[in-house]
Amino acid sequence: MFRTFLIGVILGIGAGFAGFYFVPLVDQERENSIIKVARNIGNTEQYHANIPMDRIVVGAAGQANPLPAGLEWPLDTSLAGVRTELLKMRNQYGTVIGVASRIAVANEDAQVIEWTLHVPARGSAYITMDPQPTEDGYRVGNLRAGTEEYAPLSGSVTERWIADTSGEEGAPAGRIELIAAFVASGEVGL
Repeated sequence: MFRTFLIGVILGIGAGFAGFYFVPLVDQERENSIIKVARNIGNTEQYHANIPMDRIVVGAAGQANPLPAGLEWPLDTSLAGVRTELLKMRNQYGTVIGVASRIAVANEDAQVIEWTLHVPARGSAYITMDPQPTEDGYRVGNLRAGTEEYAPLSGSVTERWIADTSGEEGAPAGRIELIAAFVASGEVGL
């Protein structure tokens, strides 16, 4: 009787492992990076978020329609002028490749725009932007820190708003576009 029970337990564990092997719980596929080499700049990548479809969270003081609905922003005066967003980020083909958070502060104490871009299986990049846009409508920033693939890199990132002028029904209002120009900082062994 004990042997039958023990054999059943061993076969059950084996069947469980076989099930996990053939039907994985998570099938996280890495999307191929779309990297272009730009002369005298390094490698460039382009990301975008369609607005409002790719917004996951939007929070700010006094916001009429927070996302998700019912989000209550703290009434702390130190958070006056702070706006935070969590967005799905897409590559040039429109495939969601990761998430990004954007924090904008515009009050009497400071003006700051910060991005944190996270791409699964590649790492995260922390970017700070100049809050004042250029004459062309771009905001320019720098990669401050990174993990995994972004760790040995340095470079600049531009942000701009591109309004949708297609007039199509269901089209986004526009998109936030990020263009990153990264180069390896330090010596790379061959």
